[in-house]
Amino acid sequence: MLFGLIDRTTSATSLKGALDKSVERSRGIADRVSKATVGNADGFALEAKAGTAQADLNPVNVEDEMTALADEQIRFLATARLLEKTYASLRTAIKGGNG
Repeated sequence: MLFGLIDRTTSATSLKGALDKSVERSRGIADRVSKATVGNADGFALEAKAGTAQADLNPVNVEDEMTALADEQIRFLATARLLEKTYASLRTAIKGGNG
């Protein structure tokens, strides 16, 4: 009954979606950084031989990846705070204004 009302009156759904995307981007960055520490390979895989496709991959720039991770963390925190404020204003509206 109220589920459609919340989606129409707040931006909670889009903010939750943005948080999910941020988590996925952070996981991708973490995956690239972790593979860079083992030579662009899976940590459980056998070492690639020279001349194979896996050995010829471009190296990951860890500094760029860490910068991207810091940027993503700031975006995540800002989105989380916006979502928190959205829920707080929704609670205030449900309680009647003066809480």
